[in-house]
Amino acid sequence: MAKIHPGATLTPHFRDFLPAWLAGRPWYAGTGTPVVRPVGYLRFEDPAGEVGMETHLVEAGGVLYQIPMTYRGAPLSTTDTSGLIATAEHSVLGTRYIYDAQADPVWREQLLRIVDTNGMSEPSGKRGFGPADARGVRRSALPLVREQVTVEVVRIPTPPPDDAEVAGLLMGTWHTDSGETASGCLAVVRHRPAGPSGAARPSASTPG
Repeated sequence: MAKIHPGATLTPHFRDFLPAWLAGRPWYAGTGTPVVRPVGYLRFEDPAGEVGMETHLVEAGGVLYQIPMTYRGAPLSTTDTSGLIATAEHSVLGTRYIYDAQADPVWREQLLRIVDTNGMSEPSGKRGFGPADARGVRRSALPLVREQVTVEVVRIPTPPPDDAEVAGLLMGTWHTDSGETASGCLAVVRHRPAGPSGAARPSASTPG
């Protein structure tokens, strides 16, 4: 599992690059570069211990966003760099390539594992914020196989959809400034429709 390094620093810091990145997303609900305020954090674990996976729940302009990220010691082996958020220097681990997690297959595998097993995220270990977590809710009797499902990331957490096509959900819980517990849907998993041969048609995840 990826190790947490208390007291480690990141240069540039998230507060230095996330606002501009958020402002450039098609799902950003505001205008201009926002002031971003952290609300909570949650983590997934990479069984191989190579990829850090952390979701930032942040507020900007009165809207709560989820920004799942992965941290890697080397770039993803793809020519598509659109998922790269920033490159930063970690005071312990060195250069980190920080990706929008939706572009990272390791993150997708762990999200599906959590939903498929009705599992839970890991605590972030960060202080100064109310606890936040994510839990999987499997609705389908069929296994959630990577090649046979789509994952729709809900960037602005909402109530979960209630339709028969939903195979599973990732539900999040966090705390407001007043200390109250809030919740919303973070991701929706759906089975891909079968093609003429009965095999699931290839389908891309919702772009982020």
